Amino acid sequence: MLAYEFMRTAFMAAFLVSLVCGPVGWFLVLRGQSFASHALAHVGFAGAAAALLAGLPALAGFGGGAVLGGVAMGLAGQRALGRDVVIGLVLSLALGVGALCLHFLTRSAGAATSLLFGDILGISPATLWGLTGLSLLCLSGLVVLARPLLFASLQPDVAEARGVSLRLLDVLFLSLVALATAECAQITGVLLVFTLMIAPAAASLRLGFGPMTGMAAAAVLALAEAWAGLALSWQTGWPAIFWIAALGCTAFAASSLLSRLCAGRDAVFLRTP
Repeated sequence: MLAYEFMRTAFMAAFLVSLVCGPVGWFLVLRGQSFASHALAHVGFAGAAAALLAGLPALAGFGGGAVLGGVAMGLAGQRALGRDVVIGLVLSLALGVGALCLHFLTRSAGAATSLLFGDILGISPATLWGLTGLSLLCLSGLVVLARPLLFASLQPDVAEARGVSLRLLDVLFLSLVALATAECAQITGVLLVFTLMIAPAAASLRLGFGPMTGMAAAAVLALAEAWAGLALSWQTGWPAIFWIAALGCTAFAASSLLSRLCAGRDAVFLRTP
């Protein structure tokens, strides 16, 4: 399996993406913004399709479109009237624009499938360098934002009283999420970003880990799911994204069951005289 260059490239891409999706997804779930990654993926889809039509790399278009969407969502604020309706309309328009661009993109019949469902086995070495740059940028940004972001996520009112700009923090974080989403979509596609961005992070939070341990656990889970998905895809011939999605759901279900079992055991222990 690893004797082939395209498989080595796929495993390396999965490593780079998981390294970012784990901690970024952990903050998304903690802040109750899980839908943001899905929304930004749809906006980035329009940017990627437009970039392909213009002869530019899809990753550049995806990242640019997603960042613009993240800034707009951050500026809208959490309490903006009708925000959900506006986001829904923007998502519909983004998918429509993406479909229109793909309609005129006659030179690549597989462009729609790659954008919507990912193509991890088709990642080129040049794209791998782009993913490396995005990973370094995202991780550096997260290191800078982590402390105030955690404070604002757990105690927003106190953070605002201490002078933390929640609006600015939201814009910066969602811009970071947009870049991570652009990375993740190279593996999962637009429609299945939840697979690596949210599932491992949700499983980690279910297990009750602290911030640093939780982010690390989310990254390890994402990496394990991605690598196991690639290995199972090689053995069965089924799409890697199917296995990654199935493993993500299994890990979340297992963590939920384990959490309930531990809670039940603690309750029995407390009732014991």
